[in-house]
Amino acid sequence: MANDLRISLSEDGADDERLDLLTSRLSDELRQLDDVEVARATTPALPGTRSVDAMQVAELAVTLAGSGVLSQVVDVLRRWLHRSHQSASAQTVRLELDGDVLELSGASAQDQERLVQLFLLRHVRKPGTT
Repeated sequence: MANDLRISLSEDGADDERLDLLTSRLSDELRQLDDVEVARATTPALPGTRSVDAMQVAELAVTLAGSGVLSQVVDVLRRWLHRSHQSASAQTVRLELDGDVLELSGASAQDQERLVQLFLLRHVRKPGTT
């Protein structure tokens, strides 16, 4: 059963070009996982706005085709975010799955772990359950 996950990236002070670069790098890392399809998310422009804005550039649509893949995706995101926190700018990764949102940013490792585990418990099916 496939699940669609939306991932949004943001960085303090980043312009469209920087967000595009970050999104491309994260996309490349996610594509290394099995049972994952990654594409740039398409969001219709709001009336009176540019057709491509910074948030659109920084969004990915990820299809999860296998069991346990969500945990792997979250692990990739956490490692990517940890590496990015070694830079000067604060970055945030926002995941949305079935209307449930998990936002990872500058929270302590302990708080992030607790939030990730709660998110995964709500979305990862145990074998033999429907």
